[in-house]
Amino acid sequence: MNFPFYIARRYLVSTSKNNAINIITRIAAIGIVIGAMALFVVLSVFSGLKVFSLSFSNDFDPDLKVMPASGKSMLLSDIQKQQIAQIQGVAATSQVIEERVLFLFNGKEKVAYMKGVDSLFNSVNDIKKTLFNGQWIEPGTYQAVLGYGIANNLSIGLFDYTNPLEVYVPKPGRGTINSPENAFNRGNLLPIGIYAISEELDAKYVFVDLGLAQEMLQYKPSQITSLEVKMRPDANETQIISELHSIFQNKIIVKNRAQLNDSLYKMLNTENLVVYLIFTLVIIVALFNLIGALIMMILDKKSNLKTMLSLGAGVRDLRKIFMLQGTLLSVTGGLLGLFLGTGVILIQQHFQFIMITNDLAYPVEFRIENILIVFATIVVLGILSSYIAASRINAKLLS
Repeated sequence: MNFPFYIARRYLVSTSKNNAINIITRIAAIGIVIGAMALFVVLSVFSGLKVFSLSFSNDFDPDLKVMPASGKSMLLSDIQKQQIAQIQGVAATSQVIEERVLFLFNGKEKVAYMKGVDSLFNSVNDIKKTLFNGQWIEPGTYQAVLGYGIANNLSIGLFDYTNPLEVYVPKPGRGTINSPENAFNRGNLLPIGIYAISEELDAKYVFVDLGLAQEMLQYKPSQITSLEVKMRPDANETQIISELHSIFQNKIIVKNRAQLNDSLYKMLNTENLVVYLIFTLVIIVALFNLIGALIMMILDKKSNLKTMLSLGAGVRDLRKIFMLQGTLLSVTGGLLGLFLGTGVILIQQHFQFIMITNDLAYPVEFRIENILIVFATIVVLGILSSYIAASRINAKLLS
């Protein structure tokens, strides 16, 4: 057995004659355990909050969104449709038109996005499960599904045939506008459904039939503003994006779900990093106790170290003893903290003791990557702390 490791292991499990050293060592060990557990719990909580926050947009956003590289719209030919359908990994596609328009209802007005969708839209997005009331639109009709925020702002009821929802769409073209009638295309919509996703999305979109949106915007039958794509679970995203660029001759921009919500992802990742750094600082403070405990143990074992030096051990070996002791203490404390933290997270996941509301438990997410991050942090900082303490051993101290 390696000599420094053997002595370090003995020192780790043995107690000192000096009770103060034993107390400081226990405090250091408890600090490492609590620090590791707290860091893992907090990272798991933020992972849960991230999944919970993204779940709202995931029901609305497609796996991939194809948009024109220039201009507001693009043409999608029948040949291109066939080529896209033949791409391996593509499960479904949906043609979409989005345009910012004006909605009027009983003297109230609201500027929002009219989103024209085809019959395959529900195969690409899980929008139907977000319906708060009513039903989804039928193809080839003047029906509309609007967000809860828009319905609330305009005080709209469903299936009100006597009071239609008016929509005003700017006419394409150039030149001077002589009258409001010449500036807008006007249409009447029948609200039949209300969706509820998030406050931002609920106040943003009104869904209508794709053909109606093309008619209002004076688009061609093959003219759309975007193509939404749903991928199969085993699909190769990079390959699909490459083939889409090839089909459209690199005249498009393709964004995945993360890129569509880049600001939200950046905010969540930044918050996660800040919390990690804060709790890492807490662990660093706790490891100062480890440094102090090792230094006091070095002084307490000074006579033993002199004996080992006389028996042929080098100063480097003696330093390695306490460096290994501190590392073993850090690893043991980190593993125990991770075990306790894992227990806390699994209990919350299965029994939901902490609730945000009566129906919503505080979201947590158990991830192996969080275990690896916490363990690596504890080990690296523990080795660094042990090295600082062990470096106090020198020939002058042992003389």
